[in-house]
Amino acid sequence: MITIIGVRFRHGGKVYSFQPGPYEVQKGDYVVVETARGVEYGQVIHGPRLAADEDIVPPVRTILRKATEQDKEANRRNISMEKSAMDICREKIEKHGLEMKLVGAEYTLDGNKILFYFTADGRVDFRELVKDLASVFRTRIELRQIGVRDEARACASIGICGRPFCCQTFLPDFIPVSIKMAKDQNLSLNPTKISGTCGRLMCCLKYEENTYEELTRNLPSEGDLVETPDGVGEVLHVNILRQLLKVGIREDDKDDVEITEYPTDQVRIVRRRRGRAHSNEEEPMDSEAKRELRELERNGG
Repeated sequence: MITIIGVRFRHGGKVYSFQPGPYEVQKGDYVVVETARGVEYGQVIHGPRLAADEDIVPPVRTILRKATEQDKEANRRNISMEKSAMDICREKIEKHGLEMKLVGAEYTLDGNKILFYFTADGRVDFRELVKDLASVFRTRIELRQIGVRDEARACASIGICGRPFCCQTFLPDFIPVSIKMAKDQNLSLNPTKISGTCGRLMCCLKYEENTYEELTRNLPSEGDLVETPDGVGEVLHVNILRQLLKVGIREDDKDDVEITEYPTDQVRIVRRRRGRAHSNEEEPMDSEAKRELRELERNGG
């Protein structure tokens, strides 16, 4: 067992584990650590706790020190310089005619390196750009290509739920999301309704997926024939969360269909109907929406 703390840096919501060493640190403190990126300034999100060696991804480094007033001032100064660094980098990108979108700039705490984050549709040859930037800033330059989800995390905004992005606040890693999850939850397959600001499927589709899988395991689908206490009928609607079925039963020699709602434990599946469209696919979609849906499936969410 080792004692670890959780540290978060301002460039994302992921929390990294460090050993406190001889320092007494608590949640909310600021610390200086060394990472693969360089010397960084971060905030302690989780206070000291014991963790088994097998639960920790090695290597787990020890913090350099608790942040001093000089460290805090250096961090504020770096943040203030990042905007001008962004402006200069954009000018250089335009000068070199590169097809890339600059997302952010970040100084390491000691100022020995500037990291520029960008998005692009493919690979970008930025070697000349790096040389140009190095001649301006007189320090090490690193350009790092990120994905659209990382871009959303870096920009930080408000989701359609009215809350800050999950990826920027608490979600440590991007989780795989699929169209099947939207189908299982009986959501509209309109891409504009199930996509986040990043243009990918919303991460929150994953949160309740296990519950829906459990609830739908033995449920009939719309169009199936089921036996009820009042006779055999066709399932017209499935309420997954309430575990209720609306069943249409046609009386003998009559055209009228009586619609009754039954708990799922009062019905038995007689025959499943093949080839029936899923209820959440019945909303008409134009060709552009279908193309966007196919694009979402290709990108794996």
